[in-house]
Amino acid sequence: MKKNIVRPDILPGFMELLPRGQILFNNMLDIIKKNYESFGFLPIDTPIIEKSEVLLAKAGGETEKQIYRFEKGKNDLSLRFDLTVPLARYVAKHQSELSFPFKRYQIGKVYRGEKPQKGRYREFYQCDIDIIGSEKLSLINDAEIPAVIYSIFKELDLGKFTIKLNNRKILNGIYEEYGIENKAEVMRVIDKLEKIGEEKVEKELLDMNLSNNTVKKLLDFIMIKGTNNEILGKLKALKVQNELFNNGLKEIEDVVKYIRAFGVDEDSFTIDLTIARGLDYYTGTVYETFLDDYPKIGSMCSGGRYDNLAGYYTKSKLPGVGVAIGLTRLFYQLQQAELIKNSNDVLIKALIVTFDEKDMNYAINVSNQLRENDIVTQVYCENKKINKKFDYANKLNIPYVIIIGDDEVKDKKVSIKCMETGEQKTVALSEAIEILTV
Repeated sequence: MKKNIVRPDILPGFMELLPRGQILFNNMLDIIKKNYESFGFLPIDTPIIEKSEVLLAKAGGETEKQIYRFEKGKNDLSLRFDLTVPLARYVAKHQSELSFPFKRYQIGKVYRGEKPQKGRYREFYQCDIDIIGSEKLSLINDAEIPAVIYSIFKELDLGKFTIKLNNRKILNGIYEEYGIENKAEVMRVIDKLEKIGEEKVEKELLDMNLSNNTVKKLLDFIMIKGTNNEILGKLKALKVQNELFNNGLKEIEDVVKYIRAFGVDEDSFTIDLTIARGLDYYTGTVYETFLDDYPKIGSMCSGGRYDNLAGYYTKSKLPGVGVAIGLTRLFYQLQQAELIKNSNDVLIKALIVTFDEKDMNYAINVSNQLRENDIVTQVYCENKKINKKFDYANKLNIPYVIIIGDDEVKDKKVSIKCMETGEQKTVALSEAIEILTV
């Protein structure tokens, strides 16, 4: 009877890497995690599956359409679509056990049933940090977030980058000043400026029945440029009487002051009045981070300040500030731009091979001692010709092969071969360890 072979495909919109790519991905993830922890953020891990009534408390529109929702028995369940809603539920549930301000990071997969495109995935990693306060949260926290971003992207070494920041109060205040009522929709259009350009933004604003004069004043305002001090000076010079605007201006002035105190280079952050962040819950500082030479990649890291994280789950007021890195999409975009390559993709430092299976006990003992010295080691266990074993090392980019034969066993030594130079020598195990730990 002929056996049916199932084609081993995965669903569109899901990323699956070969080990070399996965090592590179994990290196980026480790850098992000290390930097989060270095600023005192504590790890949490929430379930991938949540009760639909919890996950959908604030959802609506496109978000709700994209959620993976299903029933199991009598339970109505959904896959998390971001890490912010689970954080809100988590803080509301555990607030009596947490110390505030609560600084948390979470790195995990989220799911959105949107149409998959290049760089857009249905399953992807989010790397989030948030600082949550009880009733109040100091504005200095808004300045620490860019310091974390700066630390991460400096270590990732992707070239020059700029953290762009703005304040939603400034935008909302200027909308009130200009008599613009549909603030949320205008803000969404403004937020598309980097993607669609000034001309298309102008057309969309005019299509919203804003007057030519209002659109011109608004575009002139958001296009204010210069150094951070120059932009602050120009904003003050407008002498806007709106209270919300002036509160936002004072806040961003303080945030800039403290960003400098955190040691972020002036060339790496700038006030940008076009940054709006489309999500409704941002109420103060907002951030976007771009690679200067690769603007088409889009924002690599974004977020901002919100007034009340968990209003749907508790009566307690829990203001916060945070950012998220969409690591899966970022990894794809960086690979496409050839900004990251498989150059440092080696986990295994040494491969141990034998000429004969009778020498395997000694080979295993050598591997044990290498691992005790934190040297990642693999023993080649298969009974194949020696040239096949060297081919295996080459394919995995393993830099050293340790060869065990009769002489090595008898003399309690090892032969170590550098695969890059071809140099081979017989040494005591202690010397081999010195070579491998350089």
